[in-house]
Amino acid sequence: MLTTRRLIVFVCDLILISVALYLAFLMRFDFSIPEMQMSLFWECLLVVLVIKPLVFIVAGFYTSLWRYASIQDAFEILKAVCMSSVLSIFALLLLHQFNPVPRSIFVLDGVLVFGLLAASRLIWRAYRETYISRSCEGPRTLIVGAGEAGSLLLKEIRRQPHSAYTVVGFVDDDPEKKGMKLHGIPVLGGSKQLKSLIVANEIQDVIIAMPSAVGRTIMGIVESCKNANVTFKTLPSIGELINGTLTVSQIKNVEIEDLLGREPVVLDRTLIGSYLTGKRVLVSGAGGSIGSEICRQVAQFDPEKLILLDQAETPLYEIEKELIARFPEVRILPLIADIRDRDKIMLAFEEYSPEVVFHAAAYKHVPMMEYNPTQAVLNNVFGSQNIADAAHEFKVRNLVMISTDKAVNPTNIMGATKRAAEIYIQALSRGSSTKFTTVRFGNVLGSNGSVIPLFKDQIAKGGPVTVTDKRIIRYFMTIPEATQLVLQAGSMGSGSEILVLDMGDPVRIIDLAEELIRLSGLTPYEDIDIIVTGLRPGEKLFEELLIDGEGILPTAHKKIKVLAPVHIDMQPVRDELDALYEAARSNDVNNLMESLKRLVPEFKPSYSFVGEAPLAFQRVRPDLFPTKPSKIAKVLPLRK
Repeated sequence: MLTTRRLIVFVCDLILISVALYLAFLMRFDFSIPEMQMSLFWECLLVVLVIKPLVFIVAGFYTSLWRYASIQDAFEILKAVCMSSVLSIFALLLLHQFNPVPRSIFVLDGVLVFGLLAASRLIWRAYRETYISRSCEGPRTLIVGAGEAGSLLLKEIRRQPHSAYTVVGFVDDDPEKKGMKLHGIPVLGGSKQLKSLIVANEIQDVIIAMPSAVGRTIMGIVESCKNANVTFKTLPSIGELINGTLTVSQIKNVEIEDLLGREPVVLDRTLIGSYLTGKRVLVSGAGGSIGSEICRQVAQFDPEKLILLDQAETPLYEIEKELIARFPEVRILPLIADIRDRDKIMLAFEEYSPEVVFHAAAYKHVPMMEYNPTQAVLNNVFGSQNIADAAHEFKVRNLVMISTDKAVNPTNIMGATKRAAEIYIQALSRGSSTKFTTVRFGNVLGSNGSVIPLFKDQIAKGGPVTVTDKRIIRYFMTIPEATQLVLQAGSMGSGSEILVLDMGDPVRIIDLAEELIRLSGLTPYEDIDIIVTGLRPGEKLFEELLIDGEGILPTAHKKIKVLAPVHIDMQPVRDELDALYEAARSNDVNNLMESLKRLVPEFKPSYSFVGEAPLAFQRVRPDLFPTKPSKIAKVLPLRK
């Protein structure tokens, strides 16, 4: 499409082509062109003004955005100039019946055309970034991080015609960078001087351009910004910037995930690709938080087919739609099925012959499973048994089951059922050609039903924020980190192992609530109150990652540990599972609990309430409440 801008660029290029040829003749004849050579000049000018613009049009010169001119664009100009020069020489030789024409003219002309065209583009970009972009009236801004991300961010800000930021300086802790300039902007100092730099330079906004920084570093920067009373934002994580591109729209508010951030996961992609690339992969629970992220990660390794299995139609539809858009070359097959339906699972494995299975389907909400213990058993234990048996029968190469730290010394139904599934898979793996791997990790930030979305919703509604106990602590990791390590874990070991992910340091939930309130620009206990509601049914003050007697050994990956192998006989496990199944099918809660305790000896139910237990809990667990509970105690706000 012809526009005024493109027409102006085209006319300017015609002028530069003419100037380059004239200068070439001048240089060839010592800046005094003989009269007899002027006819040759006009012939050459006619040829180059026809051929070179045509080549430039075909090469797409006038569809490029020269405001973003780069080294790659210079290479494109060089190729087009070389091609157009060769064609021009050939045309002139034809016109002169192959009589020689001074060769140096063509060499000089080619060099000059390339130089003038490249310079015109780069000069326009420099002018635009120096004078046009800097004329914006956006808030005075500091960028924390004078590295690659900071450089990309500054370039992108300058490219915007009406940028929302006026960058006046960088902050970086590298002493060698202090006093230096990045794209003409000075590095003013380190993060320890951030508050004073903000005041001295009248800064209004701070952008944290450190996508690989750990949480403690981000937290210190945020604290300095709060003390200086300026707004602060950050960039996406290193995983989201992996393609090296960045836009101003990616600048986002600092989230709690940034403050709890850990070192980026370093994956052995060759090892992962060796068991995923070109393979048929099935993910159960594909519509859930973990399952859907596993699908996204697996799709990057170009499997032959990706089978999405879930019983929930809408989440399955959403992840299928997303994957088709992002990975059009991957064959995606959504499959609605309930893992409790043994016949359906067996038929699915027979028909689609998966080679790798990630089993992420499970009921995971602790209180909900206390209210529905039979469903927890049927889904988490026997649904997992169905998946494992199908993998064994149809000789799946790898099966990776997602487990939880709540399976360690469980005090609740959910944890006990996940531990029972671990036990069955370990017993089955002893006589199977399938490599069974169990991956155990803790809470995942932002997963469906997790504490972070709950707190955000409560803050948005004006509070109060509810915490079950001010002493409660939990391990946290992000969804991408957890799923990437799951993929890595699946490529390790020889089978029957339980792998434990490094969860870092535990976090107090009340600290999490307070920090979320502060990130929302509010003050805990003043603008938003925090109240303690008491531990929910089956909830522990702290989670563990190891059962007594489980030795832990390092692996080739520093964030993955392996538990010492445990010998488990299958027959006693099958006998107890038969009893457990009968209790679950007949809704016999008492026998179900006793059977679970025999199957999982470390299972010790423990329940604590502020006031009387919820009525629903009393209904499903009458054995714990032989007499009428006392009057419900009033829940009081928590004060510092």
